[in-house]
Amino acid sequence: MIVSRHAPEKQVDLFALVPKLVLDFEPVLRELDRLLDDDAIVQQIAADMATRAPRSRDRGRRSTPVEVVLRLLVVRRLYDWSYAQTEHFVGDSLVLRQFCRLSLEPVPDDTTLIRWARCIGPQTLERLHERVVALARQAKVTRGRKLRVDGTVVETTIHYPTDSSLLADGVRVVSRLLRRAKALVGAAVGRAGRVGATSASLFRDRTRSAKRLAHQIQDTVRHRGVAAAPAKVARQGTYRRLVQVAQQSLHQAQQVQAILIRQVQTRVRPVRTGRAAHRTAQVARLGAALARVMPLVAQVIAQTQRRVLHGEAVPAPEKLVSLFEPHTRIIRRGKVHLPAEFGHKVWVDEVDGGIVSRYAVLDLDALDDGTDAPAGAPGSSSEAQQVPLSVAHHQRLFGHAPTLLAGDRGVYSAEGERVARAAGVRHVALPQPGAKSVTRRCYERQRWFRKAHRFRAGVEGRISVLKRRGSLGRCRDHGARGFACWIGWGILTANLSTIARTTAQRATEGTHA
Repeated sequence: MIVSRHAPEKQVDLFALVPKLVLDFEPVLRELDRLLDDDAIVQQIAADMATRAPRSRDRGRRSTPVEVVLRLLVVRRLYDWSYAQTEHFVGDSLVLRQFCRLSLEPVPDDTTLIRWARCIGPQTLERLHERVVALARQAKVTRGRKLRVDGTVVETTIHYPTDSSLLADGVRVVSRLLRRAKALVGAAVGRAGRVGATSASLFRDRTRSAKRLAHQIQDTVRHRGVAAAPAKVARQGTYRRLVQVAQQSLHQAQQVQAILIRQVQTRVRPVRTGRAAHRTAQVARLGAALARVMPLVAQVIAQTQRRVLHGEAVPAPEKLVSLFEPHTRIIRRGKVHLPAEFGHKVWVDEVDGGIVSRYAVLDLDALDDGTDAPAGAPGSSSEAQQVPLSVAHHQRLFGHAPTLLAGDRGVYSAEGERVARAAGVRHVALPQPGAKSVTRRCYERQRWFRKAHRFRAGVEGRISVLKRRGSLGRCRDHGARGFACWIGWGILTANLSTIARTTAQRATEGTHA
């Protein structure tokens, strides 16, 4: 049963239990505690948590209170901790226990927190973000008069992709699934007496062969000078053997998947309880895992044959760079120290007061469950197309257009500039790239334009702070949905922290005055 808060009789003031210790929230944490008391935020989280099971609002044992889950998730992103670290450090601190409204109750296990976090979707986080921006307006932290925009890249947690490492990963994952399948249906396959292959060859683990060949390929890459040409020829032969090993593993997976499908289909009458039901569920999950992995392995084999064996240039949008995060994109921004980044472009709108009023993952087409990506993430990586969306979103959120709109050269487009002026933006400071007319040069040399261009540089500092504090750091959540939620929680926590810090500073200055 979903519970919003602990019962009053269970709420204990931990600070009152230890009167000899001077325990209290620091000013920023005190303001953050007040902000998270907002009932609209708690109820939106409760609505998502209630979708975990049917009738969970009024049936079943009492859940971890919604406000506890919310505060634990905020603390996790505030201090850039993992779920396990959040469980450990919150349980170890009286101040954080009081902040998370845990009192003397045990801290939820990290796996419990993960399950609750998965219930909260990207669309809910966008609504929460808009509510937090409204709280910033109420606290007069921002008035929405100035808007500066920019994009950045948030990377996914993957190793540097090479064809050999991806093939080895594919063989390893398929072999692991075959090993699990052998424990479930291996005996049945042995009794059936398959024609043309033994049970041992069907479930053969080819991980060692693939790993050895991948290491050999890496060794040939190190050769330079005179030894480079023979090493290249040897590398081609090794790649052929590695591709053959991957194809054999894929063929085994296809055969085992057919056996798993037959195992599920032979049960005419579904079993609802007992060991048989558990085994049927295991077989179904294993079949789904194979169905998810096999197309990815086939894509890796195809792109390796095209690029390495046939010498064909594979376009970046057609490349798969990770079996575990297949939504990852290859992004080249012309940076010397980072020739290629692997993740997604993220668009950021910042208004005066340091509040991020809008964020969007630009090239995230769909989530893991097949639903469309959140609003504001149209699947296009063009930053120039985001300016009209930013202006329209600002008008909806603040009720008026910004007085000033600033961006860099990559954001400029004649259409975006026209739309911004038509919406009522008085000063549009978007430098035009390339050759400029005399009229355009005079326009960009005006005092207000140069001042606005200096103001625009602040959004790069904001993005740098968000990255250093972990709000826009490398994504540690899995899947496209996890990536969208990672960005949402990061921006949400950063805005709450900015509001709390500003109001705490005002209170301190008022006390000293």
